[in-house]
Amino acid sequence: MATSGNPFWYHLLFGRWFSVFASILIMSVSGATYMFGLYSSHIKSSLAYDQTTLNLLSFFKDLGANIGVISGLVNEVAPAWVVLLIGAVMNLFGYTMIWLAVTNRIPKPQIWHMCLYICIGANSQTFANTAALITCVKNFPESRGSILGLFKGFVGLSGAILSQLFHAFYGNNSKSLIFLIAWLPSAVSVILHRFVRIIKDLRQPNELKVFYHVLYISLGLAGSLMVFIILQNRLRFQQIHYVGSAIVVIVLLLLPLAIVFREELRIWRSKIKNPIPQLELASQLPPPPLTSAVPPAPPNPPSDSCFKNMFNPPNRGEDYTIPQAIFSIDMIILFIATICGVGGTLTAIDNLGQIGESLRYPSHSTTTFISLVSIWNYLGRVVSGFVSEYFWKKYKVPRPLFLFVTLILSCIGHLLIVFGVPNSLYFSSIIIGFCFGAQWPLIFAIISEIFGLKYYATLYNMGGAASPIGAYIMNVRVAGHLYDMEAERQMEAAGRLRKEGEDLSCLGVECYKKAFLIITGSTVFGGLVSLILVVRTWKFYKDDIYRRFKEKEGEDIEMKMAAPTNNSLTAAKTVSA
Repeated sequence: MATSGNPFWYHLLFGRWFSVFASILIMSVSGATYMFGLYSSHIKSSLAYDQTTLNLLSFFKDLGANIGVISGLVNEVAPAWVVLLIGAVMNLFGYTMIWLAVTNRIPKPQIWHMCLYICIGANSQTFANTAALITCVKNFPESRGSILGLFKGFVGLSGAILSQLFHAFYGNNSKSLIFLIAWLPSAVSVILHRFVRIIKDLRQPNELKVFYHVLYISLGLAGSLMVFIILQNRLRFQQIHYVGSAIVVIVLLLLPLAIVFREELRIWRSKIKNPIPQLELASQLPPPPLTSAVPPAPPNPPSDSCFKNMFNPPNRGEDYTIPQAIFSIDMIILFIATICGVGGTLTAIDNLGQIGESLRYPSHSTTTFISLVSIWNYLGRVVSGFVSEYFWKKYKVPRPLFLFVTLILSCIGHLLIVFGVPNSLYFSSIIIGFCFGAQWPLIFAIISEIFGLKYYATLYNMGGAASPIGAYIMNVRVAGHLYDMEAERQMEAAGRLRKEGEDLSCLGVECYKKAFLIITGSTVFGGLVSLILVVRTWKFYKDDIYRRFKEKEGEDIEMKMAAPTNNSLTAAKTVSA
């Protein structure tokens, strides 16, 4: 932690708020997995894949993006900058190999090669997310709902951000999008990796207010992107116009730096005036509660192995071990709900390009769908994070209840695809993008609140591991299989035989109708399962779930207040001697 003896520029670059800014920039370019619909058709045509094979590739993309246990374990034993650099190397390698294959710069890879490349490239996202997000949650533990919503919101918005930068750099050369995804996120992580770190400091009373200021800027960014998307859909943009829109996006991404400068300057000045860092600010905080309606849980008996108490977990809110969390009923319920909910929305997002083609939407509409999903994905994340935090603090509404509402709402988007109403895919993209985004801050906040923060880097990634399971079932085994069956039926009805190397294409609402009826039923089931978690955690959320952090902060304040007294006594003894 920077002290009053350091110059301001040092305090600024290595302070908690600049760490937040650096993390935001990293997150805002780390959502390339949501852009699969923009370049999947080029992979399909260049390598002559059928839909099942393309969906298998999509599954490995989702597998890599959500199996972040390795990044979590690395983050438990290594600093965040190491995690970021590992992710940068993986991202550069994975997507560069895909770009080389699609542009025929290397011989056509085998299918398992492509699955490996996209899995490695997508898995780099978990390294960036783990390092940036976990660090900031631990730096600001009492604002975790807002942080999760805001940061995951920037990840959701990254698809639209990268789309604008891609058109500015490369025009309409869609194959170059894969190359942009390869180098840009890696470059940002390498440049900013030293500024993302755990910084022990006392909480400031205006923390939540600062996060709201960043939220307002991000809303302005999302609104600007929406305007650009509408204009680009109605007008014929040249590359110079895309350059202009990209400049606006970059300026808005850098604007939170002004807030960081203001906050760090205020903190730096207070540290110069006050010999006890942050004591004056800390004294403004409400005192920690002396008593609680819920008695503290007795400590677990010491054990040589964390597996001995695997089925004897502490009370909710205490620090679970990794095995205790994995095998708890609460985690199993959350896992099932995530498989059903995220698996369905992710299938819709990954197939938007093919859904649009089957329903005969114009080719340029695919970019619009992906951008709409990206922006509403962002809105879902920030709304669920900030709103669930507000309603819990004010009315003690359990956070799992918001997860149930989100799952049921997503069924509307699935049913719009089932019925294929003209132009309904625009509305479906909005609903599915919003619901897909809203689920993640809720899931990750619930995990941190129930199972504690001690092993949160690993448990955070455990929660995301349910997503590829749901995506494989819904995307590969259901959507891809039923699509190919319908395509073959249409080919037979037309009296044609499939030529070698020809990709299967399907037209009409029947291509995805059965698949999304199954997905809708699965999502309803996931919503009902999540209600069980609402019932189980109702009393827990009625209590002060952040009490332990306030008590710890109270102890830190007492130690800092005692320090000058001890120093004065030592000085007095020295003088008298």
